[in-house]
Amino acid sequence: MSRFMKTLSSDIHLYTAKLDRSPIVVFVGGELIGAGRIEEITENSVKIGDKRYLRVSCTFKYAS
Repeated sequence: MSRFMKTLSSDIHLYTAKLDRSPIVVFVGGELIGAGRIEEITENSVKIGDKRYLRVSCTFKYAS
């Protein structure tokens, strides 16, 4: 089953994507603002590459 563009909607999805080193895309209001692999997860943000994205403002999806 393909995970392409499936939303990472819970903590377990984010942590699984981090452990699997899955490519992720980041959206705000339907606009693509970032992509890469998750480096760090906090209660408030997700770090992808050198950038941090606020969890409350962004939607994270599998890129593949």
